[in-house]
Amino acid sequence: MIADKYLSYYKRIIKLGLPILIGQLGMIAVGFADNIMVGQHSTPELAAASFVNNLFNVVLFMCIGFTYGLTPLIGALAARGKKNEIGRTLYTGLKVNLVFSVVVTAIMFGVYTQIDHIVKEDALLPLIRPYYLIYLAGLIPVVIFNVFSQWSYAIGNTVMPTVIVLISNVVNVIGNYILIFGHWGLPEMGLTGAGISTLVARVLCMVLIIAVFCGVKQNGAYRVGFSRAVPVSTTAKRVIATSYPIALQMAMETGSFSGAAIIAGWLPDSTLSLAAFQILIIVGTLGFCVYYSMAMGVTVLVANATGVGDRVAMRRIGWAGYHVILAIAVCSCTVFLCCGRTMIEFFSDNDIALTELAAAQLFPLVLYQLGDATQINFVGALRGTSRVMPILWIAFVSYILVGLPSTWFLAMPMGMGLRGIYLSFSLSLFLAGGLCLYYFMKYTGKRYFSV
Repeated sequence: MIADKYLSYYKRIIKLGLPILIGQLGMIAVGFADNIMVGQHSTPELAAASFVNNLFNVVLFMCIGFTYGLTPLIGALAARGKKNEIGRTLYTGLKVNLVFSVVVTAIMFGVYTQIDHIVKEDALLPLIRPYYLIYLAGLIPVVIFNVFSQWSYAIGNTVMPTVIVLISNVVNVIGNYILIFGHWGLPEMGLTGAGISTLVARVLCMVLIIAVFCGVKQNGAYRVGFSRAVPVSTTAKRVIATSYPIALQMAMETGSFSGAAIIAGWLPDSTLSLAAFQILIIVGTLGFCVYYSMAMGVTVLVANATGVGDRVAMRRIGWAGYHVILAIAVCSCTVFLCCGRTMIEFFSDNDIALTELAAAQLFPLVLYQLGDATQINFVGALRGTSRVMPILWIAFVSYILVGLPSTWFLAMPMGMGLRGIYLSFSLSLFLAGGLCLYYFMKYTGKRYFSV
């Protein structure tokens, strides 16, 4: 029976994914609080936050995606109990990721110098400039935290990073309350205050996870491998080979959403359209983060099965994850349809036009959730096999060749505006999901499978 084949995998995926889910929900709560507070402070500040957040989403997810290359490598080693080698791989991965993030930070500072030529509305520039620089300062701490998080996930400890994220979320919300509105004797800083609060939270995450790695006794074997590691070109090449396709895939995926934000800024009444776009992205993130959490469990378990050469288990884990994520997607869609307008009203209860524009996009938002669930699951499954090169061209075709042109075409020439933007997301996400499924089945088949 199907239940007999998949039940144990359902339990293991949920066990690994649930702590990550709790952390993701905490991050969503902070995102909601951040945008609600900024939106209530002023709609132009919400529009400025939308621009910077969507611009940085490309590089932020690219940097985070680069850290994901460690998960299949460490997961395969963990299945064979090679703790010292895990420490050495972590050391190499940290060095490679630091170099990558420094280069990306330098590039984004170059973009900052040209910000006057990118932003359409000059009135938003005084709000965008300080928030941009503060956001940029938090990029490297995010990368360091995620390198150690991938190590923790891959060895089966998904609780520890989650606890750290939840602690930082509390700090972030308190900081928002104090700095945005100027409480406790501090000046009212608006969007800049939100940026400072987020930066403090990100640095705290980095400091806490390093302290856990260095101070917890159970991590001793990993620390030995980490401290005695020497630069090994073959290890670095393996880390890069599994990292850069995922990084570019995530950059292209988020780039299609960020490109959509730019197109939203070209629509009539661009400030209102950008603000509505930001609200819907935050609401839609509720689904994405839940799917991602379970997909991380899929990646770890597929990597473990890959490490011991169990092709049958790899396929069952991939499909079990899809069953779980689809069930969650149905729940998410139900929440959006029943409660979406209420969620939207939290962001700007005094701007009726903004509420109406955002609420009109709930059906397209629900439609693309199913495509998002599909691609997230099978990208995660492919990551677990370590055969990630197809992800690169799949992302290029789905998000660059299909996604962005369809976004522009539906929004502008077809005159569908914001609705056209959200309908276009379904095209790219379903295409990416189907292609990732094809390659996952191909690489776990007898003809192509090798350890």
